[in-house]
Formats: sequence, structure tokens, C-alpha cells
Amino acid sequence: MRVSEFVPVAAPAAAHEIPVMPTALAAGFPSPALDFVHESINLQEHLVHDPPATFIARVSGDSMVGAGISDGDHLLIRKGTQPRDGDVVVAVLDGQFTVKRLRLTGAGVRLQAANPQYPDIQVPELSELVVWGVAYMCLHSLR
Repeated sequence: MRVSEFVPVAAPAAAHEIPVMPTALAAGFPSPALDFVHESINLQEHLVHDPPATFIARVSGDSMVGAGISDGDHLLIRKGTQPRDGDVVVAVLDGQFTVKRLRLTGAGVRLQAANPQYPDIQVPELSELVVWGVAYMCLHSLR
């Protein structure tokens, strides 16, 4: 899975509040209370905790579908976060960007795909690997 573009998240000029439903949405019968929306949230404040270090990137490919990341989805990525074993990261391996799950093992570093059709990448000792950022959210379209 490749990253096709990066866009920095800038602080908004004005807050954009979006209404929040007063109750959880039932997957069964609708609630008549949904006509009475009283709360709202600012998505910028809710999704972006460190604007100067946060980027949005569109991904291409299907190697991470098992992690809920599909072709064309957008990832919210935080630079400067210390990556941990199991994190989904944007990595630069020998000059090429990729999105994979980081695995830190006694045998070294492995970049793990979340699709059995793609092999994991065992990072050779002499390779140049840079974890560019840690993905913490995926914006996934339902259409």
C-alpha cells in the first residue's frame, strides 16, 4: 500500500461545529428523540490533537484491508510520535513510502501487511528505514 499524497492539517480560521445525535444510534428501530439534537462537536478539535504535526494522506493499494484501510482511504498521521510494536506506520524504506504495521522483534524490524496476498517485509540490516509518522485514524468512505 502506497501513500499518494500528504496534506498538512492547518488550524482552522473558524470553528466548524457539527451536530451530534443525543443518543447512540440503534441498528434496529429508529428513535423519535433524534429530532432533538442539542450537542455539537468541532471535528478539528476531536480528530486533530497536534495540528503542526498532523498530516492527512490518501493511500492506494489493498495490502492493509485487514486493518480497515482500503484503497482511496485517508489516514490521519502524526509525525514525531514514537512508534511502538503493532502501530500502523507510514514508513520510508530505501526511499519508497509504504503503509504497514510495524513489528519489532528479536530478529529485527518487520513491516507487516494486513492482507494475506502480500508478504511481510523483513527489513534488511543495511536498509534505510525511516518511520515518517504513525497513523492513528482512517477516514473510510461507506459509499
